[in-house]
Amino acid sequence: MLVKLTISNYALISKLDVEFHTGLNSVTGETGAGKSIILGALGLILGNRADLSVLKNQDEKCIVEGIFEVGNYHLQSFFKKNDLDYDKVAILRREITPSGKSRAFVNDTPVNLKTLRELGLKLIDIHSQHQNLELGNRKFQLHLVDTVAGTEKVLNEYREKYSRFITLKNDLEKLIEKSEKERADLDYWQFQFNQLEEAGLKEAEPEELEAELEQLTHAEEIKSAFSEVQQLLDDESFSVIQNLKESGRKLESIQGYVAEVPGLAERLQSSFLEIKDIFDEVERLAGKVEHDPARIELVNDRLNLLYSLQQKHNVATAGELIELKNSFDEKINQVTGYDQEIESLKTEFENSRLRLEEKADELSRIRKKSFELIEKAVRKDLQQLGMPKSKLEVVHEPLPGYTPVGKDAVSFLFSSNADMPADEISKIASGGEMSRLMLAIKNLLRTSKALPTVIFDEIDTGVSGEISLKMGNILKEFSISTQIINITHLPQIAARGNAHFMVYKYEQNGKTYTSIRQLNGKERVEELAKMVGGENLTDTTLKAAEELLKQ
Repeated sequence: MLVKLTISNYALISKLDVEFHTGLNSVTGETGAGKSIILGALGLILGNRADLSVLKNQDEKCIVEGIFEVGNYHLQSFFKKNDLDYDKVAILRREITPSGKSRAFVNDTPVNLKTLRELGLKLIDIHSQHQNLELGNRKFQLHLVDTVAGTEKVLNEYREKYSRFITLKNDLEKLIEKSEKERADLDYWQFQFNQLEEAGLKEAEPEELEAELEQLTHAEEIKSAFSEVQQLLDDESFSVIQNLKESGRKLESIQGYVAEVPGLAERLQSSFLEIKDIFDEVERLAGKVEHDPARIELVNDRLNLLYSLQQKHNVATAGELIELKNSFDEKINQVTGYDQEIESLKTEFENSRLRLEEKADELSRIRKKSFELIEKAVRKDLQQLGMPKSKLEVVHEPLPGYTPVGKDAVSFLFSSNADMPADEISKIASGGEMSRLMLAIKNLLRTSKALPTVIFDEIDTGVSGEISLKMGNILKEFSISTQIINITHLPQIAARGNAHFMVYKYEQNGKTYTSIRQLNGKERVEELAKMVGGENLTDTTLKAAEELLKQ
């Protein structure tokens, strides 16, 4: 419940402190006294947006603070989730600085507006004429059914399955789209792969072929050079090999006389063997070198193929061509593998749909069970509110597809007279009927969940006489379990409050201000008397006021 509201420097309010009571709090005041200003200030701690125009004094900041008792609202998890200190008393504060900066606090901990709004809506429900219009909104009607039916657990389970269903549906559609797109490219990838595969690509092959082509092109020059080397090493007239061999024999013949000779002989032998090996290698290489025009043509053709493929695919090496071929191969295999993946995902999707269908059916059954309860409870209150022939019908229509809240379309049809067929509320209900209907629904909701503080902003619009007395009785009964702050112009309803507050304007130093205060017993009688008969108090109006309070 809202224990205390403090407002400073907001619109016409300089400084305001008001402590509300449990039960029914009546708020009255002349038209234009500033009741809507107080509601606007209260909206700040519900996360509503504000600008510098709310500052009465542009040099000072605006502060709105609400103190709430929250012990019965099971908000521990909310405070824990938002890293806030939990206490049975919560303080919500909003500040607007002269620079236009907005700050929000919960128990003196800074929070963002989203968090403040989320908490505020759990603590205060402001009912206005605008909310009456929501009665004709099917989304609002379905929410009412869910609240009365107590579908929260099943609805959350449904939403989890719906989320999974939508995820699988999107994944399947994307996979099919991707498969169809890539299947259209399959022929192109297959052609490119086949061309590269048939090329028989090898790493570094162009470099090897270039080297071979160089040899083939200069075969005669190479053979001539090898032949000359052979002649120089083993010519008949002067053979380096024979001379080395003979020199070795000469050194062997004197090695017993000179200590250094064996070493020289060994070195000479090594030189002989190295030269002989060079000669044999030259001879072998010379035998391999041939001028082969057919091979030159073959190598040139192969190089032309490789270089044309490199140019076609804009790569620099045969290795990159091989990588490209492998990538085409992977894409081809991936496309041909989509069918199995799609079938597997279709199976998973269908299983998800069946589980979702089961949960949607369960949700529908729970909702339908509440229809009669809603109709009877609302009809009972409407009869007390002077509408004995009125009725409310809850109509159900199954939807063809799944939505985030199930497969149910729910609509409320209303009739205020026995001979009038029920129709959509927005088409048939007057303003006064709307107010009474909303009160009946709110009264029903309080039996289904712990409502936050409910603020009724002139719910008695279009109501008068005996009906207003009955409306006051329902509000009084409503307030047994829920704190109600009721802004009213009707004395019959105002008199039902456990406490009575008056909003008023006053002037100070040439400036106009709005404030609110609780009335004592005598003041309350006088205020009710003015509401009955106008500003001029008479014995008749005073007695009427006293009689209303006695009731």
